[in-house]
Amino acid sequence: MTIGNVTALYRYPVKSMMGEALEQVSLGERGIPGDRAWAVRDEERGGIRGGKRFPELMKARARYLDPPPAEGSISAEVELPDGRSFAIDAPEAAGALSDLVGGPVSVWPLVPAENLEHYRRGKPISEDMEQELRRIFGRTEDEPLPDLSVFPELLMTYESPPGTYFDAFPLLIMTRNGLEHLQRSSDHQFDVRRFRPNILLDIDDSFAEDEPFPENAWTGRRLRIGAVTLQMEIACPRCSMTTRAFADLPSDPGIMRSLVKNAEGNLGMYASVPEAGSISVGDPVELLD
Repeated sequence: MTIGNVTALYRYPVKSMMGEALEQVSLGERGIPGDRAWAVRDEERGGIRGGKRFPELMKARARYLDPPPAEGSISAEVELPDGRSFAIDAPEAAGALSDLVGGPVSVWPLVPAENLEHYRRGKPISEDMEQELRRIFGRTEDEPLPDLSVFPELLMTYESPPGTYFDAFPLLIMTRNGLEHLQRSSDHQFDVRRFRPNILLDIDDSFAEDEPFPENAWTGRRLRIGAVTLQMEIACPRCSMTTRAFADLPSDPGIMRSLVKNAEGNLGMYASVPEAGSISVGDPVELLD
């Protein structure tokens, strides 16, 4: 059953930095080649970190000058907010990014999954775990925290699935329908850039009229897009990154207030790739089961 089409494809070479739009890509088991193939490590508190710890990373942009491989990391170009640019694997990269985020960081490509210490979580900012979670997820004292039990248990120990820099799964799928519903429901700017999907879908109104967030009905189901089959895993609980200022977007805590009120704090679905293949903007989307 065809339910819509692909509106946009995105890749983020460096975890938490702005990325690049694509017209076509070959998806593999690890999602989009080169996606989140680099990250910074917090040299003060330990652990691979992103915008939840260092929101200033979101003000930088990364892109590939050469096509990345299906696995592993090749160099990407980073552009800072002041216009300076450098290769992510250049000697000056760590210093420039440390200056940007206001603390000491090192720069890392993907390392083998067997190197578990590399992926182990660093020390929290707050020793009070509830306060730490409220900081991470941008929730006020009267708002519920996300149900973290739906995530793979290993993420309680590691910042990301070892061998990757993904938050949880290789892909994040969102719909134009959900974004537009949130925009209609509030005075805040629900720009897709705040939410960092890999694949943005446009679902036909006939399949979305009773559900403002069509993707919420896909948990555990499969989609066929182009030559690819995607397994829909879990809803994506949104964090404080969605409220941060970057590019021409202002800081806006109201984004999270609206997400909690209208979408239980979630937006989009994490997905895995049981059948790899090519996908392009404009491809039809089929709901298989």
